[in-house]
Amino acid sequence: QVQLVESGGGLVQAGGSLRLSCAASGRALSNYGMAWFRQAPGKDREFVATSWSSHRTYYADSVKGRFTISRDNAKNTVWLQMNSLKPEDTAVYYCAAKYMSAPQAPGQYDYWGQGTQVTVSS
Repeated sequence: QVQLVESGGGLVQAGGSLRLSCAASGRALSNYGMAWFRQAPGKDREFVATSWSSHRTYYADSVKGRFTISRDNAKNTVWLQMNSLKPEDTAVYYCAAKYMSAPQAPGQYDYWGQGTQVTVSS
């Protein structure tokens, strides 16, 4: 089992930045794909970014050029750097892990964090 805990959410004005962290325990992350998803009120959980390694990353079109996913397997930590935030980015952000792959569909992931709220004011 992999336990994931997100942190770093909060309230920020449009144009500002936040960095989310996901700390993992239970298993080393070296063989796990990692991803960030988000869910706004009344909407389905939405893909944000995924990482199999530092050089294999994918982003939703809505966040390309603004968000960056990174990881340090030795520290069992994944980050999501969010710049130029927009009110449309407001959501609960979740970290997820899947053994030996990094898909974009949330249903493919077995391990999830509790989520952290990001609110962007206009």
